[in-house]
Amino acid sequence: QVQLVESGGGLVQAGGSLRLSCAASGRTFSSYYMGWFRQAPGKERESVAAISYRGGSTSYADSVQGRFTISRDNTKNTVYLQMNSLKPEDTAVYYCAARRSIVTAYDYWGQGTQVTVSS
Repeated sequence: QVQLVESGGGLVQAGGSLRLSCAASGRTFSSYYMGWFRQAPGKERESVAAISYRGGSTSYADSVQGRFTISRDNTKNTVYLQMNSLKPEDTAVYYCAARRSIVTAYDYWGQGTQVTVSS
């Protein structure tokens, strides 16, 4: 069982930056493939970024490629999402999630953190 708690959301002007954090409980954090998702009002949840167990492999949605960076610190049981050059269309609730492998569904989800980008 993994419990995930996101933090770091807030209100920022377009062009600004935020760093989201997701702290995981338990001692097997490094056994989970981690991802960040977001859901804007009236839209479906979408994948933003993902990172492999030790951080050696990352992937990004086209819409955030080059602006967002996912990273993890397994010694702190934490995954991060550095968001730069934010745009109003990045406004959403951001969730982190964990799964056992790249071929399984995400099993564990955080409660989400709101990111609002003003124009």
